[in-house]
Amino acid sequence: MNDHFQSIEEIAKESISVLYKLKPCPELDFQYTKKEYPGDLTLILFSLSRKLKKPVEKIGENIGNYVQNQLEGLIQFSIIKGFLNFIFKDSYYIHLLQKMLNTNFYHIKFPSKKIMVEYSSPNTNKPLHLGHVRNSLIGSSIARILKMVGHKIIKVQIINDRGIHICKSMIAWKKFGKEETPDSIKMKGDHFVGKYYSLFDKIYREEIKNKKEEISILNEARELLKKWECGDPITRDIWKKMNKWVYSGFEETYRKLEISFDEIEYESNVYEIGKKIIKKGLEKGIFFQKKDGSIWIDLIQEGFDQKLLLRSDQTSVYMTQDIGTAVERFKKYNIDQLIYIVGKEQDYHFQILFSILKHLGYIWVNKLFHLSYEMVYLPSGKMKSREGNVIDADSLILEMYSLARKNFLKKYSKSKEEGEQEKSAEIIGLGALKYYFLKIDPRKKIIFHPEKSIDFKGKTGTYIQYTYSRIRSLEQKFFDLCSLLNSCWSNIKFDIYEKNMIKILQKYPLILKKSAITLNPSLIANYIYEVSKTFNLLYQNKKLIDPFNVIHSNICMNIIHVTGNVLKSGMNLLGIKMLDRM
Repeated sequence: MNDHFQSIEEIAKESISVLYKLKPCPELDFQYTKKEYPGDLTLILFSLSRKLKKPVEKIGENIGNYVQNQLEGLIQFSIIKGFLNFIFKDSYYIHLLQKMLNTNFYHIKFPSKKIMVEYSSPNTNKPLHLGHVRNSLIGSSIARILKMVGHKIIKVQIINDRGIHICKSMIAWKKFGKEETPDSIKMKGDHFVGKYYSLFDKIYREEIKNKKEEISILNEARELLKKWECGDPITRDIWKKMNKWVYSGFEETYRKLEISFDEIEYESNVYEIGKKIIKKGLEKGIFFQKKDGSIWIDLIQEGFDQKLLLRSDQTSVYMTQDIGTAVERFKKYNIDQLIYIVGKEQDYHFQILFSILKHLGYIWVNKLFHLSYEMVYLPSGKMKSREGNVIDADSLILEMYSLARKNFLKKYSKSKEEGEQEKSAEIIGLGALKYYFLKIDPRKKIIFHPEKSIDFKGKTGTYIQYTYSRIRSLEQKFFDLCSLLNSCWSNIKFDIYEKNMIKILQKYPLILKKSAITLNPSLIANYIYEVSKTFNLLYQNKKLIDPFNVIHSNICMNIIHVTGNVLKSGMNLLGIKMLDRM
C-alpha cells in the first residue's frame, strides 16, 4: 500500500476507470450501511448498472475485489440486492487512524491554477451591510479552500467609487453639509457619507411626491457626474475627500471581520478602458449607435435584449467598467480563472457581460464564472434601504459581541481575566456570525436570527468551538495522567462509537475536494458539525482517558488528536478561530 491516503470511495472510482474504461467516472452513491445489514460503508449499484448495462451482482463483485486487493485484505465485502457493503476489519480502522496521523492526510493538491476571486466590491456611498457580510465571508472562505488544494489565489475587490450613486452623496453633502466631517461629529467615515446618501434619497422622494416637473436634486447629481468625468478640479477634490472617509470606514469593518484582499481596484481607474473598448467595438460593427448618441449592443437573437453601454452624454454604465475590468485583469495577471462572487439579482448582468466579451472575441471568456448567491432576509422579510431595515455590518458585529458576552462569558468563563474574556467574546461572536452564514449553501436564502447563531446545542459555530476546547482539555488530561506509547496498535478492538468517529474523520479529504470543486463552503461547515456531534457521542459514552488502561487511552488520544486537527482545519477554512479554553 502506498503512503498516499486513498479512501474506499476513491479506490472504487478508480476501479470504474480501470475495469470498465469509463472516464470520467460517474458520481457514485455511497452511504453508511444500514444497521440491519453487516457492513460499514455501502455503494448503491443500480445507477451504475444502468450506465454500464451490466448486472449489479457482477459489477459489485468486480469493484469489491478490486478494492479488497488494493487495501491488501483490510476489508471484506458482500453484495445484497444491488448494494455493495464494505466490511471494515479492526486492522482497517487502525490503518485509517495511522494515515490520518500523517500530515499528508491534509495535503490535497489539485493541478495548480492562478485563480482570481472577486468579492465584497461595495459602493462608496454607504457602509457595508448584511449582504456584504455574506458576500465577503463566502469569497474569503472560497479563497482559503482553493488555496488549501494547491491553487494560487488572488483575492480582489473592485470599489465602485464613481458614478451617479456616488454623486448623490456628494451633492447632498455639498448643499447641506456645512463643511462638517466625520471627525467633527465623531462618526465613522462610511456611516457619515451614508447619512448624506440617505438625505439625498429623502429629498428626491419628496420632490417626486410633490410632483415637481423637474427632479432638481437628481439633475444636480447628473451634472456633478458630468463635471467629474470632465475632470473638474473642485468636483474631484470633494470626491477624493468623501471617498477617503469611506475607505477608512471600510478598512475598520474588514479588520473586524478578518477579511483581507491581495489587490484593491477602483472603478475610476478602469472605466476609461471600458469606454475605449466600447468605441472600438462600435467601429467594428459589434455595437450600434442610436440617434441620441448612446451606444448599444443587440442581443435579442441570444434571448436577451438591447443593452446600453454608453449613455448619450458618453458617460459610462456599470457594464462599461465591468468589460474594462475583465480585459485589464487577464492582461495584467495572466489568470486561469476569474470567479465573481455577486448576488443572484445580478445573474442577468453577468450573462450579458459574458456574451458581450464573447462578441468582442476574447477567448478567455470561458474562464469566467459568476458564483451567484442568494439574498439575506430578516425574520420580518427582505432588507430594504427605503424602509430603513438594512442592518449595517458594524452594528451586527457589535451585537454578536454583546450576545457572546451575555450568553456565554458570564456563565462559563469566570476564571478568565477581563482582557481574555473580551477577546474570547470577539472570537465566539464572530465565529457564530461566520458559521451561521457559511453553513447554508450560497445558492440558498438566509433568514438571519442573531440569537439563534450563539447556542451550545444547535448547529452553530459556538458548539464546534466548545467541542474543540473540550478536545484540548482532554489532551491535557491525557498528558497529566498517562504516558505516550510509540507502539500501541496490536490487537486493538474498536467499539461502534470509535468506529463511527474514525469513519467520519476519514471523509475530510473528500469533503474538502468536493467543496473546492463546487465552490461551496457549506459542505465543510456542515461536515465539521457532524464531526463535532459524533465526537460528543463518543465522549458521552466512553471513558477516553484511563490511567489504568494506558494502551486504550493512547488509541483514544490519537482519535481525539485527529478530531481536534480536523475541526481546527475546517473552521480555519471558514475563517473562524478556535479557543483552547472556553
